[in-house]
Amino acid sequence: MIRFALATLGMVALLALAMAVGGPFPTLALVYVTVVVWALDKIAALAAPDVPGAEFPAGGGLSVALGLLHFPLLYGGVAVLASDAPGQDKVLIFLALSLFLGQVSNSNAHELIHRAGRWPRRLGVAVYASVLFGHHASAHVRVHHIHAATDRDPNSARLGESWYAFAVRAWAGSLRAGYRAESRLRQGRGLHPYAWYAGGAVLSLGIAAAIGGLAGIAALLALSVYAQAQLFLSDYVQHYGLRRRDGASGKPEPVGPQHSWNAPQGASSALMLNAPRHSDHHAHPARPYPGLQIDREAMPILPYSLPVMACIALVPPLWRRVMDRRASRWA
Repeated sequence: MIRFALATLGMVALLALAMAVGGPFPTLALVYVTVVVWALDKIAALAAPDVPGAEFPAGGGLSVALGLLHFPLLYGGVAVLASDAPGQDKVLIFLALSLFLGQVSNSNAHELIHRAGRWPRRLGVAVYASVLFGHHASAHVRVHHIHAATDRDPNSARLGESWYAFAVRAWAGSLRAGYRAESRLRQGRGLHPYAWYAGGAVLSLGIAAAIGGLAGIAALLALSVYAQAQLFLSDYVQHYGLRRRDGASGKPEPVGPQHSWNAPQGASSALMLNAPRHSDHHAHPARPYPGLQIDREAMPILPYSLPVMACIALVPPLWRRVMDRRASRWA
């Protein structure tokens, strides 16, 4: 658990200092989440074991702490971006905080919505709603985990599809599919979860407005768009081109280790709470993040870390050159 705590809380500390003190800390926060993590991924001695073994498979305390810390960081960032702080500091804080929201808060909220307890799940929903993305809590659990690697899942990218086309399709598709899934499940009983998601988004916008007026709303919208884009980059990379075969009954085969891309690098995986160990998460959605495993023979492995692959995905010709042959081989 130490490496997860150091990776995530180190970023929290740098962001807090960047907002409160300024000086070198906005630069240090951005360098940490980009260059430092990339460099640490290159050091073989820091690699995490493929099978955690004796590593304590819990991590609930850290996950809850990160969920609670998300809110002062988010609205602290809104306050700085809406203030008369130096323009250079604003740019650096925006970039570093957006990367934190997309890589750490998103991964942690994903962990929380999979927990069995009511309050951890509600905390995860609140984190997503604060960045105007509450419906993901329904779409991910009710749609993605059931239909991953099929055309019925809006968040599984098709072979040859660019990230830009995927992001538009996945945002609208997951919004609709999550709503339909929740409606079927509840059949009109009780308040629809989408009402809570909409209420959380309105509350978040209200807090931003109270902090900085129209500038505060603009800051929250910009941070939310950047954070959501990173989530779709993760989904795009982790399922690109992989499809489940139809069985004799016409139904897709069960989700297996071959239906998700994985990245074993230690530093970026620690920062993202092992989200890049995606195949094992689909096989065992309730397994706490420290216990997720890598099987290099049975699971598709990305050629680079998940953050690097997300950057490559922004350049479709380069992405297809790197990934299409690999995806076709697994298909």
